[in-house]
Amino acid sequence: MDYESFFADAIARVKAEGRYRVFTEIARHKGNFPSATLYTDDGQQKDIRVWCSNDYLGMGQNPKVIAAMHKALDECGAGSGGTRNISGTNHYHVLLERELADLHGKEAALLFTSGYVSNSTTLSTLARLLPDSIIYSDELNHASMIQGMRQGRGAKKIFRHNDVAHLRELLETSDPAKPKIVAFESVYSMDGDIAPIADFCDVAEEFEAMTYLDEVHAVGLYGRHGGGIAEREGLMDRLTVIEGTLGKAYGVMGGYIAASKNLIDAIRSYAPGFIFTTSSCPILAAGALESVRHLKNSNVERECHQRQAAKLKKILADKGLPVMPSESHIVPVLVGDPVLCKQVTDTLLNEYGIYVQPINYPTVPKGTERLRLTPSPLHTDEMMVELTEALVEVFKRLKIKRAA
Repeated sequence: MDYESFFADAIARVKAEGRYRVFTEIARHKGNFPSATLYTDDGQQKDIRVWCSNDYLGMGQNPKVIAAMHKALDECGAGSGGTRNISGTNHYHVLLERELADLHGKEAALLFTSGYVSNSTTLSTLARLLPDSIIYSDELNHASMIQGMRQGRGAKKIFRHNDVAHLRELLETSDPAKPKIVAFESVYSMDGDIAPIADFCDVAEEFEAMTYLDEVHAVGLYGRHGGGIAEREGLMDRLTVIEGTLGKAYGVMGGYIAASKNLIDAIRSYAPGFIFTTSSCPILAAGALESVRHLKNSNVERECHQRQAAKLKKILADKGLPVMPSESHIVPVLVGDPVLCKQVTDTLLNEYGIYVQPINYPTVPKGTERLRLTPSPLHTDEMMVELTEALVEVFKRLKIKRAA
């Protein structure tokens, strides 16, 4: 078999569909977010502004976070030294897990190297631990959750997105004796809509099902202390497992779950994705710890973030740009074609110094290709006007439909 031709053909198919992904090489400027340097293929450098980062609050540039990471580097060195079970449980890991458990009002928490790993590992382990279990999954759940369910090899039933009635129908037709897990997200990152968490909890409790909530795009951003949508709505105590990330609002890297002491201990004891991997370096844990502590006590960043997101939506809509409905801080702008979507972002980057990543299939359904804008508290009003004017010009040039 000609293996190289096989791989080349696979890539050619992706390119023909207009959804080939190109990495944009940048270097962020410490203390000057959202500014960055673009490194081009021909060896040139160019100053740009980043409009698609998941560092939603700019905490990756926060002086307190950076100082905490420097301190941990000086104290502990670079790496953790092993898995959590073999010399790799650092004091910063323990402190961070305690802080996260407290954030979500749970008995315990467990760190993972990423949010993807925390979802896939936890859901697969729960499915294997609970005999004949059934997972009820929102149809728009993240790929990491879907992967975890597949790895668990248990029964899975998919309910229509945010459809409480459909979830109830599925639960009503299931064996009452089988263990059940209802899995969903709070903020859906591509559409920006929010799950009816209270209603899901009502139905789950009625049918004695566990609840698994992915708060990746909400932790740090919502709630009095940054506990997410569940904290904002006073529902944390009704959720069995709350999963989150340290790589978005908290600006560092890592994932975690928070739950009862027994559940956390079971995952810690049975999950291969946790047991057999090197723990995150103490530097990351120290930075995340400082970020979580800061956002527990400061609402300044959250309030400014919400103001800037609402302001950008209005500015774009007022100019007739096709802003998709969004209940959250996510600002999606519809293009509807993968090739045009890439042309828009290439033009913005090359001619205007504005970096927006095109969002194509399979991240979103075909025909809904979009720009996903993520304004932060550090994006100024002037930057928003600059972005909007550039989008208007590019949409007009490429003849992309706008509002009348």
